[in-house]
Amino acid sequence: ISFKEVRLDEILLDASNDVLHNQSRHRVNIAFEKEIENDDFISVQGNAYLLKVAFINLMENGCKFSQNNQSNVSISYDGENTIINFSDNGIGIGPEELQQIFTPFYRGKNKKFADGNGIGLFLTHKIISLHKGNVTIQSKENNGTTFTVKIPHV
Repeated sequence: ISFKEVRLDEILLDASNDVLHNQSRHRVNIAFEKEIENDDFISVQGNAYLLKVAFINLMENGCKFSQNNQSNVSISYDGENTIINFSDNGIGIGPEELQQIFTPFYRGKNKKFADGNGIGLFLTHKIISLHKGNVTIQSKENNGTTFTVKIPHV
């Protein structure tokens, strides 16, 4: 796997375009939480293709499990990391299932709402880990889910 300096905002836009192209009813909103003072704050050493796969999965999941088919993405940064939140106002994930969410082939109770094979979040977690980042999740049943991705910036 080759890594080079890539801008996460550009990858997010590419991922969003793919999601919208593949599923016309899906909507993805991308927002910057604060002004980007320096491109380095949203640039990482990474593989653009793999990151795009991870971001598409998080966007599509947000759209699939929301009644309004919408995923909201916000990008920010701190002193060390680029921070991306993928949130929806969908069906949510119960606390008993949160521990299993990154397990390969795991499908929770929400599987009746959308097709899938249980590999997407596992793969997303692996891709973000390869980039020395992490993925955390906050969810409340019937109130939505937010995945937070943190990847060290250059």
